Amino acid sequence: MTQTTTRVLDPGELGAALAILESEPVANAFVASRVQAAGLDPWRLGGEMWGWYADGRLRSLCYSGANLVPICATPEAVRAFADRARRTGRRCSSIVGPAEPTAQLWRLLEPNWGPAREVRANQPLMVTERVPETVRPDPLVRRIRKEELETIMPACVAMFTEEVGVSPLAGDGGLLYQARVAELVGAGRSFARVDDGKVIFKAEIGAATSHACQVQGVWVAPEFRGQGLSEGGMAAVVRYALADVAPVVSLYVNDYNIPARASYRRVGFREVGAFMSVLF
Repeated sequence: MTQTTTRVLDPGELGAALAILESEPVANAFVASRVQAAGLDPWRLGGEMWGWYADGRLRSLCYSGANLVPICATPEAVRAFADRARRTGRRCSSIVGPAEPTAQLWRLLEPNWGPAREVRANQPLMVTERVPETVRPDPLVRRIRKEELETIMPACVAMFTEEVGVSPLAGDGGLLYQARVAELVGAGRSFARVDDGKVIFKAEIGAATSHACQVQGVWVAPEFRGQGLSEGGMAAVVRYALADVAPVVSLYVNDYNIPARASYRRVGFREVGAFMSVLF
C-alpha cells in the first residue's frame, strides 16, 4: 500500500524540488524562477513550499505565499494540499496554476474559502521560440532605465488595476508593488515605448529561468488601442527575451480577451495549455 505524506520542504531538498519544477519548465516558470533565486527558505522565498511524498519520494509541490500554486500536482496530491490549506487558513490573494489541478483545488477549498471575487477558469497558456517573421518589432520599444521608474509606474498601476480589478496601491500604499516594478526595471526586464514622456506600450518579463520566461503586464494606453501597437511591441519584447533571457517565451491570457489572443497569435505565439486563476 502506498504511504503518502505532506510537509514543508526544507532547504536541503532544493535539488529534488528543482527537478520537479524543471520537468514542466513553461508551466512552472513563475515558481521555478523564485526558487532558483531564493532557495527554499520561507523568509527568502516569500512563502512555504509544500511537498507531497509517496513512499518517501517527492512527487508534487505546492507554493504557498501571496499565491497558492499547485505544481505537477496529481489528484491525490491536490487533496492533500487542500487539506493543509484548510488547516492553515487562507493567506493568499489568489490561487493560480495549470487549469485542471487548480480547478480541483478550488472545488475542495471553495466551501471554506469562498466566495472568490473572481474565477478565471480558462486562461490559455501560449509560447513561442522565435522572433516573428511577419510582424516587425517596434524599434521604439526598449528597456526602461532605473531613473525612469516614475515614468513607468503610472502605466504599471493602470495595467494592474484594469487587469486585476483592484489598485496595487491599496493597503500599503503601493510599497510592495513599487518594489516589484523597481526589481524588474533593475534586472532589465521592463520594456516600453515612451513617446514624449508618455508610456504608450509596456510589458515585463516577470519570471525567467534558463529554460523559459514569462511575459506579463502587457498594456497599451487606452487612446492608442486598435492601432496594432501591441503586435510590434510584443515582437520587440520577444526579440529581447530570446536574445538575452531564455529559449522559450510564454504568457497566459484570459480566454475572453479575443483581441489579445489574436494579436499574440500574429506575433507567433501558439496555445499549449491553460491556466486558471481564483482571485480573492
